[in-house]
Order: sequence, then structure tokens, then C-alpha cells
Amino acid sequence: MNKDQVKGRIEEAKGKVKEVTGKVIGNKDLEEKGKSQKDAGDRQADYGDLKEDIKNS
Repeated sequence: MNKDQVKGRIEEAKGKVKEVTGKVIGNKDLEEKGKSQKDAGDRQADYGDLKEDIKNS
């Protein structure tokens, strides 16, 4: 596991928390920020997965 995978998964989790919190309290801005952060974390984790796959090939 590389640092991009770890950082990406952490960002995904933080984004999900913001998204759910925004939904629960009715704050659309927080919900959207959470979605964006979650998506960015997902892309970073995917990049880390790709690097790991290339390394192991």
C-alpha cells in the first residue's frame, strides 16, 4: 500500500462524513463540499492503486 492509496482513502472518509453531516443538518454547501472531497479522495486512491498495479507487474 502506498501513500496515495492511504491519503485517498482518508480523504474519501472525511468527505463522506461532511456529506452526511451536511445532509443531516440541511446544509447543502457542506454536503456538496463533502461530495467533492470524497470524489477527489477516490481519484487519489485510484491513482495509488494504479501505481501499485504497475509496480507489481
